Amino acid sequence: MCPIQESDTRRRIELLDSFEQAGLGWFWATDSFGRVIYLSQSATASLEVDQSEVLGKPFSDLFSADTDNDDEKPERPLAFLLGARNSIVQLTVKVLSGKSEFWWEIAGKPQYDEQGDFSGYRGSAKDISATIDTRRDAERLSQFDSLTGLANRHRMTKRLEKTLEAYRNSKRSCALMMLDLDRFKQVNDTLGHPAGDELLQQVSARLKTIVEKRGEIGRIGGDEFQILLPDIDDRGVLGELGQRLIQMVSQPYSINGARAIIGTSVGIAIAPYDGLDAEELVKAADMALYAAKAGGRGQHRFYHSDLKDGAKQRRRIEEDLRDAVAAEELEMHYQPIVDAKTHQVACLEALMRWNHEERGWVSPGAFIPVAEDLGIIVEMGEWALNQVCRDVCGWPGDVKCAVNVSAVQFARDDFPEIVARALQSSGVNPGRIELEITESVFVGDLERTIRIFTELKALGVRLSLDDFGTGYSSLSYLRDAPFDKIKIDQSFVRGSTEADNNNSQLVGAIVSLAGALKMVTVAEGVETKDELKLVKKLGATYIQGRIFSWAINNAELHEKFDTGDLKYEPKGPEKYRAERRTEFRRVGVIHEDHRYNVMLRNLSKSGAKIEGLLDVPIGTDLVLDLGDGQLVVAVVRRSNGFSQGVKFENQLISDGADGLCTRHRVSPYQIEAAGQPLQALTNDAYSQLMGNQGQTTKMFAEVDITNPQNRQK
Repeated sequence: MCPIQESDTRRRIELLDSFEQAGLGWFWATDSFGRVIYLSQSATASLEVDQSEVLGKPFSDLFSADTDNDDEKPERPLAFLLGARNSIVQLTVKVLSGKSEFWWEIAGKPQYDEQGDFSGYRGSAKDISATIDTRRDAERLSQFDSLTGLANRHRMTKRLEKTLEAYRNSKRSCALMMLDLDRFKQVNDTLGHPAGDELLQQVSARLKTIVEKRGEIGRIGGDEFQILLPDIDDRGVLGELGQRLIQMVSQPYSINGARAIIGTSVGIAIAPYDGLDAEELVKAADMALYAAKAGGRGQHRFYHSDLKDGAKQRRRIEEDLRDAVAAEELEMHYQPIVDAKTHQVACLEALMRWNHEERGWVSPGAFIPVAEDLGIIVEMGEWALNQVCRDVCGWPGDVKCAVNVSAVQFARDDFPEIVARALQSSGVNPGRIELEITESVFVGDLERTIRIFTELKALGVRLSLDDFGTGYSSLSYLRDAPFDKIKIDQSFVRGSTEADNNNSQLVGAIVSLAGALKMVTVAEGVETKDELKLVKKLGATYIQGRIFSWAINNAELHEKFDTGDLKYEPKGPEKYRAERRTEFRRVGVIHEDHRYNVMLRNLSKSGAKIEGLLDVPIGTDLVLDLGDGQLVVAVVRRSNGFSQGVKFENQLISDGADGLCTRHRVSPYQIEAAGQPLQALTNDAYSQLMGNQGQTTKMFAEVDITNPQNRQK
């Protein structure tokens, strides 16, 4: 074999030099101590450092231990490979150099001298920063929503699955919130899809502000969002967070000079209480969201086992609602609005009711949101308007009627024509018809909105601003729109008589504002005599509420008209009581090892009235089982026969609706520790927890208070 000539060696060196200078790759070498003894000059130049700063430095110190993909199993760190004298093949490393981020792919082999002693490494490297950036962009596109930058459905599902799996092993909890936007479709329809996209971006920014580092937010499609909140199971904390999200999202938006107002509803489920795996927890949160929307929107709800029946009911409503108009199952009922001074009927509010041929009366809170979601609210609204106009023709000549108009109805350009046809076909005096409109109609083109108002006023109908102050009202509405009446929402009336409540000042301010603008006012939802006295004192023109009458059908109304007596006398409690809620349902009471069945009569945040245990001594410690794992420690403060008043050790919190719930529940992990399989809570979680315990003698006798004979004893 011919020896390599000096010219061949020189050509090899020239070839390596040209390889380095072309930027195709670099070479590096270390001594037996791992210190750099050679690094291509073009490599040090790319790092913007002098070669003297690199030579003699430990090779591993040039790089960070970070990998470029936190979700994958990390590779062996460079320092470990060098220390073990392993061969290095296509190892991705992050280069530490100034403020810039570089990624290299390095390879190298350990070298040994003739005596077999380790003499260092010889290897190559190349810059793969562009490849890493491209890969990261692709990964981001696959995991994040391109419009909002939030996690997408795929990423949220994977994160939820991994989190629940890990937390199940470590006995930790995790909450999931589901949100969707109310009236988002209206923004899209009136302002266009680019405006809808801008709105989604603004909503996302607001969600980030509220959630911050407590969890991850995802946009899972359209106007739907998820929020994953690790290590939170306190429903008090979650309820407060849900309300903050609702308030923040509901504030007005400015989009290309137009004003948009939307809202949101929130459903909350918590693992492991409401579900163990991702599919089960998402389904639970989704059912809670539907309950929030059915309850009137702009609310939060916690999942509980009864919602399974609610989901089935919603599906039945969806199936039957389209046929309700044709089947003549819808009716209009009318609630009196009386003069504050004389208590004479001045107007009535038309309220839609559904009498299902099989299920009886269906709550408007259940079917109106479904009608809006299905898009048939316009058809139902037109039917209502025509029915009201026909009914009013049969009333005494000076009694008016108010008809609710949905924002979807109002958004139609032919809405004034629909009103005109209803007036003409019925022959009713237009001045007797009031159209109740919420501020949500001001979403979008304000000029168009004012034009529609002008056309409606030209027909002779009256206009009323409903639920004033419950959204984020703008005084410009009152300046620009020709309203005749402002309705003060019942949320301001409720609690206005309490000493530490500012609602009375707000009611007074609205009355004064309306008076200055030559508008009349209606105080809604008046239920007690102290509320009635206050709103009259504050100057409300008209009053509406159960204290005078519930909504009644047209036949009952005619009976009232036929008597000629259009005056209502107030009937109701003397005072408003915020705490106490009247209940009538069976719950459990636990004393020592026994569970008794009792009837829950009254419930407040701090205590309850129960009936069904005989002669329980004052001072007895009890535990109320409110179902779904809700156990409340209590002590008997009053006792009379089969009736006891108990005080709670810890106060209950709002469940987001009109009810109360506990902050914490029996954990499925506790039930598992008691020897039962790990599963989501059932309605009777206490029995799961206790098993077959309870062999001692019962201390108290149970009384069935639903039996009239027992109540008389």
